[in-house]
Amino acid sequence: MSPRANWSYPTAIKFGAGRIVELADACNSLGIKRPLLVTDKGLAGLPITRQALAILADGGLEAGLFSDVDPNPNENNLAAGVKAYVNGGHDGVIAFGGGSGLDLGKLVAMMPGQTRPVWDFEDIGDWWTRADASKIAPIIAVPTTAGTGSEVGRAGVLTNSETHVKKIIFHPKLLPGIVICDPELTVGMPKVITAGTGLDALAHCLEAYCSPHYHPMSQGIALEGMRLVKDNLPRVYADGNDIDARAEMMSAAAMGAVAFQKGLGAIHAISHPIGAVYNTHHGMTNAVVMPPVLRFNREKIEGRLKLAADYLQISGGYEGFYNFILEFRAALDVPDTLTAMGIKPDRIDELAAMAMEDPSTGGNPVEMTLANTKALLADCF
Repeated sequence: MSPRANWSYPTAIKFGAGRIVELADACNSLGIKRPLLVTDKGLAGLPITRQALAILADGGLEAGLFSDVDPNPNENNLAAGVKAYVNGGHDGVIAFGGGSGLDLGKLVAMMPGQTRPVWDFEDIGDWWTRADASKIAPIIAVPTTAGTGSEVGRAGVLTNSETHVKKIIFHPKLLPGIVICDPELTVGMPKVITAGTGLDALAHCLEAYCSPHYHPMSQGIALEGMRLVKDNLPRVYADGNDIDARAEMMSAAAMGAVAFQKGLGAIHAISHPIGAVYNTHHGMTNAVVMPPVLRFNREKIEGRLKLAADYLQISGGYEGFYNFILEFRAALDVPDTLTAMGIKPDRIDELAAMAMEDPSTGGNPVEMTLANTKALLADCF
């Protein structure tokens, strides 16, 4: 039987197959009477979304649906979502889907009633204190992929449509009040999305584990998260109906997002601008640049990865871990390089400058400079 539990860390989580049926109860617990379900365009017409809306209707709730959400959501999507929220008289948000639906849903809950533009709440210093916390609506998160972990995060990623720069918008109240983790909702994911989202969870755990910042709680969570991905991602890639492995991957995704409170690094610092400029899948981009970043950081992470390799039952220390990543990616049909993704190395200077502005640079084990970041990007092609 796949795992089933109620957790209160880092928020209230209802975990287990079939628990989407508790969605209306979750709304009632948070005092939501007219929820706006925010999801992406691809999910809007699928059975799992219709099921969620039917559960809300059967529970006597007047729910709305907003799905004008791009794969890398931007401020235009947000403005449309806020308009739908206000015009519909909604009093809470159900963020439903993968990273794009979850991130934008949380920001739709945040922005009605704010008097400043969303960019003023970027995750810099205490900028979050600029927001009127009393105007942030209650949020329920329902992930339908197992990768970003945004359901247990206190931020949303938003792309500026003019500059093509991804910004992390942060506020403590963006942490959803209730999360429903139902692995049955992930069964319909195509193989390429299963791989990409699962590798995103791996990247979160790996970078958090390698970050030089002191956070032993996140360190332990990251290590176990890597094990869950190692053991279960190949299973769900081979058999999308393996509900036990789907559940373990859903746990790994949440663990990765909790763990990266410790920090992220160069994998995310360079994949964020690549995704913003070329609209690539975030998790798959992480997987492509992972080996070059491991080489880039080797001198600082070799000893730490030896310990991880021992725990993961991978022989050969750093070299064994590195070779495992290469073999793991290949088995999941990940492109070897950015060139193989169809990207040309003609904008390295621009991408490197954008990477240096990304907050993930601060968590990389090797200090990132403009020069070595350009060299790292060149190594990804």
